[in-house]
Amino acid sequence: MLIKTVRGKTPEFGDNCFIAENATIVGEVKTGNDCSIWFNAVLRGDVHFIHMGDKVNVQDGAVIHCTYQKSPTTIGNNVSIGHNAIVHGCTIQDNVLVGMGSIIMDDCVVESNSIIAAGAVVTKGTIIESGSIYAGMPAKKIKAVSPELTSGEIDRIANNYVKYASWFTEEESK
Repeated sequence: MLIKTVRGKTPEFGDNCFIAENATIVGEVKTGNDCSIWFNAVLRGDVHFIHMGDKVNVQDGAVIHCTYQKSPTTIGNNVSIGHNAIVHGCTIQDNVLVGMGSIIMDDCVVESNSIIAAGAVVTKGTIIESGSIYAGMPAKKIKAVSPELTSGEIDRIANNYVKYASWFTEEESK
């Protein structure tokens, strides 16, 4: 793993976090507890801060960045950021699933209990209404998140990634 201090800011990690060997985390990045940052993920807190809550998973190939002196990235609790997603200079609240290959641009707010569909492009400044599923390019609301989707997807994926991370940390302790 590449963990690097930039401009006097060093990444900080909560308890029980898994960082893959080839993840890159630089600058002002702070995670909560039970987070995982997977293979080839890049978190660049070099131009502004990235702050993450508890039980956040940043899956393989995802990129999290910001805009210099303008748009930091804040991620709440119980958030899954899918493979190859780009999260840039935005706010993601609690209990959110960001689908594979999706892009969330500067100054967007993804309110709690929402799903960004795989491949969606959320354009600059969009507010994703709490409890909604957004899809497409540009992303638009397609329906509300049902209780079944909350437990069956948002919670299930976040919980599974805590379990997957434990497999790697168990191997390291042998």
